[in-house]
Amino acid sequence: MTTSAALPTPETIFALDACDPLAPLRSRFHLPEGVIYLDGNSLGPLPRTARHRLVEVAEDEWGNGLIRSWNSAGWIELSQRIGDKLARLIGAQPGEVIVADSTSINLFKALAGGLALRPDRRVIVSERDNFPTDLYMAQGLIALLGGTHGLRLAEADAIAQAIAADTAVVMLTHVNYRTGRMHDLAALTRCAHEHGALVIWDLAHSTGAVPVDLNGAEADFAVGCGYKYLNGGPGAPAFIFVARRHQVSFRQPLAGWLGHAQPFAFEGCYRPAEGIARALCGTPPILSLAALECGVDIALEAPMAAVRAKSLALTDLFITLVEQRCSGHGLRLVTPREYDRRGSQVCFAHPDAFPIMQALIARGVIGDFRAPDVLRFGFAPLYLRYADVWDAAHILAEVLDTRAWDRPEFRQRAIVT
Repeated sequence: MTTSAALPTPETIFALDACDPLAPLRSRFHLPEGVIYLDGNSLGPLPRTARHRLVEVAEDEWGNGLIRSWNSAGWIELSQRIGDKLARLIGAQPGEVIVADSTSINLFKALAGGLALRPDRRVIVSERDNFPTDLYMAQGLIALLGGTHGLRLAEADAIAQAIAADTAVVMLTHVNYRTGRMHDLAALTRCAHEHGALVIWDLAHSTGAVPVDLNGAEADFAVGCGYKYLNGGPGAPAFIFVARRHQVSFRQPLAGWLGHAQPFAFEGCYRPAEGIARALCGTPPILSLAALECGVDIALEAPMAAVRAKSLALTDLFITLVEQRCSGHGLRLVTPREYDRRGSQVCFAHPDAFPIMQALIARGVIGDFRAPDVLRFGFAPLYLRYADVWDAAHILAEVLDTRAWDRPEFRQRAIVT
């Protein structure tokens, strides 16, 4: 299916919001007045329960319970407990997902573990436009291994052709960060397996926004972050999935004490824990985990079919409005129109994308910019309204029509864009 060409009316927008089954979840988030937040694919907003939970953990569990709370408040089980909850969002089983560290570190663990399971192969296949940190981690691991392995990069449409008999691991991001293009997870996993390779999926722009069925696709490994559509807070811990069939053989190189079979035996030699716990490394960040669990709990309240339906409707609406209201201003849609290739974001390319986005932010429409020329808008169905999309498109048209973006202050770049 593709975007409808019919221009919606205000009455249509009102009706869509009035009958939205996910509308009650909006009140679960702190959303500043006067802001249309289209950047939940970079950092989700604050769940209202997280504020109270953080106070509870800090004042009661940490303040009064002190070190006893590792046992009495269940801190030591928190990584696994949240992992089991997350498993329900990505088509995994309890005991296959655990929360730990960052996405980059978890990717390093999965990549090293995957290569060790294919010792006679030397090639990692990935997308040329993959998120840079994924490629950096592969490059760093290759250097650490003495340059005996190689990284083969292919365009998005040519991934299957790049997988061959020498491929050990295929490392892909499910939804591209820059374009919003979504890979066929099941088909590419099947293709890799037909060539004897393993697959690692980066679900950073998928989890909580689009349907994912890792077990249904017989995926091998996956990683993802907690601060985007899971609304876990800035720098929230990430997660790693290791299919149960690989867990006995899986060895990750960051052999930290919490991944040990008996952490508190304090043995001199490392013995990996049973199951997914062997993917752990160091002491977990309890305050961050507590906040993340609040976001995950809200995500679990929303049926994924409803989330996906609303995501497609929101992105359809935005594409239609922008193309009709902003025609003639040089915007070029880079996000696929096809539903089976579109994540939960819409991206337009423009030579002056950076100052245009800064002008939008100044008017309360918060998206972000991705170099070299992309205006990126994320659509989080749990809290975004159809009226927000209508208003955002109208403000974008005003910014373009009046050239409000063409001011020196909007061209000044901060460190984070």
